[in-house]
Amino acid sequence: MSTELYSDGIGEITVTGTIVRIDLMSLSATERDEKNNPKPAFRQRIIMPVDAFANAVDLMQKALTGLVEAGAVRRIGDIQKLPAGDTQQGQMTANASPNFN
Repeated sequence: MSTELYSDGIGEITVTGTIVRIDLMSLSATERDEKNNPKPAFRQRIIMPVDAFANAVDLMQKALTGLVEAGAVRRIGDIQKLPAGDTQQGQMTANASPNFN
């Protein structure tokens, strides 16, 4: 049996010599910021050699390209080029992730 971990995103990436540390975060169920939004909370860390990180980035870039080509996500630059009111495939442009600039 394998263990799965959900993450709302990456909080920080730190490179020290040949080691990369990726801090995974999720939104807190109890802690709120001054605007009453859930605060990001550290959950777990991935530690890998820099060459494995480079391979992981390449693999994620290929996955992102596939998602963009399939219309599942749009890059911010692509959204800014759309005519006003265009919601391509019923998705609102406000739903685009800022992670894919």
